[in-house]
Amino acid sequence: MGTSMGCMHSWMWAEQYPDVMDAVMPLACLPVPIAGRNRIFRDMLMNSIRNDPAWNNGDYKEQPLGLTGAIYMLIIAGSAPIQLQKAAPTAQLADEYLARQVEQRRKATDANDLLYAAASSRDYDPSKDLEKIEAPVMFVNSGDDFINPPELGIAEREIKRVKRGKFVLIPVSEQTHGHGTHTWANVWKQQLAELLEQSERSTH
Repeated sequence: MGTSMGCMHSWMWAEQYPDVMDAVMPLACLPVPIAGRNRIFRDMLMNSIRNDPAWNNGDYKEQPLGLTGAIYMLIIAGSAPIQLQKAAPTAQLADEYLARQVEQRRKATDANDLLYAAASSRDYDPSKDLEKIEAPVMFVNSGDDFINPPELGIAEREIKRVKRGKFVLIPVSEQTHGHGTHTWANVWKQQLAELLEQSERSTH
């Protein structure tokens, strides 16, 4: 079971170790290369840091200003419209929310670490070996995920290649949190229970 980048690892491990896996639950990713808007927003994030002269090829003395631009991208990519509207329903609250998020994230984020994380999945591609997966797979994304938008139809197409695969798209609601829905277990606990029951039956 993995979320976001961990979701990518779920697909990779399910393919690399098909005889070891009893069940697989990828949350909030797609089993295809990072492309389209997903890759473009990552490029924008990385360019924001690298194009700042203060980054100095990674040898900076303090966090470069370009890190703020990268944080802007993370805030949007990880957001959900319903939740943001609830958190910042007025102009003043929206401005304060952004300022607070940037301040908190700059304190907790290192530019080089963020660059490494954003670039680490550039050659990710489990799509060629999906047929190798033997374990039951419960693949879950949410309808308000900016990073893995459901309108692409990729999840529905690729899950057909997984022998014992099932894809569930969690509809947008007051309970979903965009890409971050993967951290709210109450939203997908039913699918987890279903997967564990299926796994238990198949191992007896």
